[in-house]
Amino acid sequence: MKLAILSCSPNNYSTSRLRAAAEERGHTVKVLNTLRFAMDLQQGEPTLQYRSKLLSDYDAVLPRIGASITYFGTAVVRQFEQMKVFVANGSTGIANSRDKLRSLQILSRHGIGIPHTTFVRGRKDVLPAIQRIGGAPVIIKLLEGTQGVGVILADTDKVAEAIIETLQSTKQNVLIQKFVAESKGRDVRAFVVGDRVVGAMRRVAQGQEFRSNVHRGGKTEAIELDDAYRKTALRSAQIMGLRVAGVDMLEGKDGPQVMEVNSSPGLEGIEGATGLDIAGVIVDWMTAHVSFPEVDVKQQLTVKSGYGVAEVVVPVGSQLVGKTIQESDLRAKDIVVLSLTRDDDVIPNPKPSREIAGGDRLLCFGRYATMRELVPAETRKARRPRVETRQADGTPDGGS
Repeated sequence: MKLAILSCSPNNYSTSRLRAAAEERGHTVKVLNTLRFAMDLQQGEPTLQYRSKLLSDYDAVLPRIGASITYFGTAVVRQFEQMKVFVANGSTGIANSRDKLRSLQILSRHGIGIPHTTFVRGRKDVLPAIQRIGGAPVIIKLLEGTQGVGVILADTDKVAEAIIETLQSTKQNVLIQKFVAESKGRDVRAFVVGDRVVGAMRRVAQGQEFRSNVHRGGKTEAIELDDAYRKTALRSAQIMGLRVAGVDMLEGKDGPQVMEVNSSPGLEGIEGATGLDIAGVIVDWMTAHVSFPEVDVKQQLTVKSGYGVAEVVVPVGSQLVGKTIQESDLRAKDIVVLSLTRDDDVIPNPKPSREIAGGDRLLCFGRYATMRELVPAETRKARRPRVETRQADGTPDGGS
């Protein structure tokens, strides 16, 4: 396998370990500076230039994109994708994970546990937002911060309000997050490769520091994850579209609370804590998958007008409920069920004998018009707009 590692820091621990692991397995490896690429675009022939020369062919690419170059880095990864080169993490997954707000928005709709978070811009909205998540203490996070930089613990509502206003005055976007007191000073990182958690550690802050990042002096210890944490880590990585990821979770009283899904997780902490060859696991996984690169389903399957991929939520009263996939005649209607999600369980390529239940989410490929007919008209109706009524003095009375 000819492997390219995209990194602006060829000598750091993670890049060096990945290169060494690949070379030990007989692969040809090049560390390529992400910022030295140029993307040439013309009809039917996307290409890449590296240091002003046409890039030679590679079998696989392992992106290590720094936060400061996310836009350009994801563009380079996207160009490799258009050239049909296997990439360990795709451009969409990297972009999703880098935006803290976007990543939490995506995770929240899939039933993943996350700390109660709010995002506002108006000055008058700050204090109500703080109170809405339970009041101080709260965590304030810069959207673009990494390695614990831009993470602040505010002990009172007024202090939190002042910090947020100050940051916003400097054009910074900030998240306000409920402080998970029972997990103060510690968190869990699960390292996901493919469809497995290959290692996990607990990070514990030292002294008065509440941030447990290794770069902040946090100590690490290897741990065995229970099913809830392992499942949450795997689902979070998959939902974000990442195949190699570090999933950071707080140990909340109600179970795992995902803080972040990292698309370029460092190897030094996890390998030091667990003693495992995580770099080797990544390379072995890439070797096994390089002959079968994943594709962007939407790009590939929407060529024929009217066809595509859509998620069908089966209403409780649907005629599909109680029938097997085969009995539903979906295939006869030119609809293929790619996966079935029930509660927190995702069943890929479900068997024809699988019975459909109310509330199931079917990821289907087929004709849009036919898939739309599966959902009753009353379910498809747009939510009635909220009408705000006013009292005699002109103040809102809560609406209807």
